[in-house]
Amino acid sequence: MKKIKIIETAFRDAHQSLLATRMRTRDMLPIAEEMDKVGYFSLESWGGATFDTCIRYLNEDPWERLRQLKEAVKKTPLQMLLRGQNLVGYKHYPDDIVRKFVEKSYENGVDVFRIFDALNDIRNMEMAIKVAKEQDTHVQATISYTTSPYHTLEKYVEFAQKLEELNCDSVAVKDMAGLISPHDTYELIKTLKEETNLMVNLHCHCTSGMTPMSYYAACQAGVDLLDTAISPLSWGASQPPTESMVAALKDTPYDTGLDLKLLKHIKEYFEEIRKKYSNIIDPISEKVDTDVLIYQIPGGMLSNFVSQLKNQNALDRYEDVLKEVPKVREDLGYPPLVTPTSQIVGIQAVMNVLGGERYKNVTKEVKEYIKGFYGRPPAPLNEEIAHKIIGDEERITVRPADLLEPELEKYQQEGENLGIIKKEEDVLTYALYPTVALKFLRGEVEEEPLTPPEELVSQEEPAGLPTEYSVDVDGEVFDVKITPVGYMEIESISNKTPNGNLEGGVSATMQGMILKLKVNKGDQINEGDVVAVLEAMKMENDVHAPHSGTVEDIFIDEGDTVDSGDVLMVIK
Repeated sequence: MKKIKIIETAFRDAHQSLLATRMRTRDMLPIAEEMDKVGYFSLESWGGATFDTCIRYLNEDPWERLRQLKEAVKKTPLQMLLRGQNLVGYKHYPDDIVRKFVEKSYENGVDVFRIFDALNDIRNMEMAIKVAKEQDTHVQATISYTTSPYHTLEKYVEFAQKLEELNCDSVAVKDMAGLISPHDTYELIKTLKEETNLMVNLHCHCTSGMTPMSYYAACQAGVDLLDTAISPLSWGASQPPTESMVAALKDTPYDTGLDLKLLKHIKEYFEEIRKKYSNIIDPISEKVDTDVLIYQIPGGMLSNFVSQLKNQNALDRYEDVLKEVPKVREDLGYPPLVTPTSQIVGIQAVMNVLGGERYKNVTKEVKEYIKGFYGRPPAPLNEEIAHKIIGDEERITVRPADLLEPELEKYQQEGENLGIIKKEEDVLTYALYPTVALKFLRGEVEEEPLTPPEELVSQEEPAGLPTEYSVDVDGEVFDVKITPVGYMEIESISNKTPNGNLEGGVSATMQGMILKLKVNKGDQINEGDVVAVLEAMKMENDVHAPHSGTVEDIFIDEGDTVDSGDVLMVIK
């Protein structure tokens, strides 16, 4: 009899998928001891978007969350999701930061490291795997699952064998869009068990509706571990319900041995948590959406597209954007749609549709991707498109992190000079998110309210039609304001940037945070010069001068959050 072990995702992926990663530590701790009694293989409770959300929105120290959970959970290993060389960020970090981050994560309580790379480029995983192995933890290397003419069973197995050579303890098949069918699940899991000596874990989201069937097929094929979420935080863009899987496998050769009565008490606790966070549950991420099988777009991306297009008064282009995503993905060599490639592909697809011409405007990330700075694409790029975007600029063939200089000491020095370093972990927080962390470590971040302010409704609109929407991008929520024609929205988030038509004004095209200011008052500017960098939906967007002239006034500082339409500066 093969007992299936369960990984519970309630503390990380489940609330990242449904609650925009907003669950507070104080809502985890009361139930943590009960969850420790269940007999899970591990509790996934850290990494992914939790780190960013803690310091950006919750005014919580993510390291403190980890320590407090470790104190409460004595028997069950704590697990984290680590984005390879990206750690818990959206770009590659130098090896010295990767090393220190993995060491400190282990010291603070991580027992299982699930390590992946969005492109399945093993070079971007090696350093994190090596350091995690040195800590004598369980290292779970990950296959980012997708389908394309280039993603074959043979290639997945070959990749798993290379991961086994790095002495990993298990391999996870990470199916972030819920694409894997029962048939393909059986074939892949069976072959991985035959061709490697690794424990095999299946991690799927329920977006397509097939996942429980695929989980049973995985059991028949010899899977060792399954990811589930306690039922109030399950289904939709999350995982299958823990209790349902336990009940379904009972009295079969794959019985989990877990106690449904104990799970019932945990379920009742999370039902109350779900009510508490009901305002931020995204209806799109809750439901089954079989379009994912056609467009391969994870649920979080779909809700993001709706809100972006509403903001541009172009919701009628929604189907066009959905059709554009697979084309952009093919142009870029079929990357799996997981952070950060899901954002790179998705935002470019929106720009292609709304710009009237494909690749007329291109994000900085797409350029970097084509040059090889994210790693090796799974398949050849569309060379005609690549040349249109970067021309004859040089592309790299080395491991991207080989080009990065060590930075830990620099951030240590900078942080000490700024007076924001109270413990070693603060240096890492600052190194990973310099702009956000600066505000957090200075104590300038306020916890966002769980109940959003009343939605603004204009007199020109039918009663009850909201003008503010929250856009969920892979667990991070952005506020978008919809301004109907003939109605001027005069309030802005920062309360200091003008909104509306200002002569010579340079406006933000989307809601986001000012990462960099590239000009000063009095500077002479040429049309097209980059005057600021706006971080929106995890992508860096250059703000260009619409005309030549002199910078007469600047209304923003680095770190400010701005709305679409806010005037950032005046160039006359």
